[in-house]
Amino acid sequence: MPEPEPNKVLAKINNFTDRATTLAIEAMSLIGIHYQRGGTSPEHGLDCSGLVRYVFKEAWGAELPRTSAEISKMGENIPRQELQPGDLVFFNTLKHAFSHVGIYLGDNKFIHSPSAGGVVRIESMDLSYWKARFNGGRRLNENEQAKKDR
Repeated sequence: MPEPEPNKVLAKINNFTDRATTLAIEAMSLIGIHYQRGGTSPEHGLDCSGLVRYVFKEAWGAELPRTSAEISKMGENIPRQELQPGDLVFFNTLKHAFSHVGIYLGDNKFIHSPSAGGVVRIESMDLSYWKARFNGGRRLNENEQAKKDR
């Protein structure tokens, strides 16, 4: 007997929520790790894309490109007002688009590895600095990752 349509929708929502929760927990476990330009591991420090790559690898087994600009080409574009936990958020911090990336946590908060001298932390996208530099959001989905794994 086929599953009723509302149960399929609920199952998809639960799966998305579980996946976003896994990402958030993994990312928050890295709070306080120092920034290191080009850094790709908690032991040696993380830059912004290194943080995102590490979290997605640990949480989902996903292999993402190395730079924030390359990562910005993955998934689907998500308007700011439709961001969900686990989506990626991009900013222009170096006078070129998509030069910074973080992971959206909900409630206009994101986690990122900011810059030299900083540590992985949660910040508000409502701060004027981030509002002025927001480039967009992206959502990576299972189908895209499944294709990548083949």
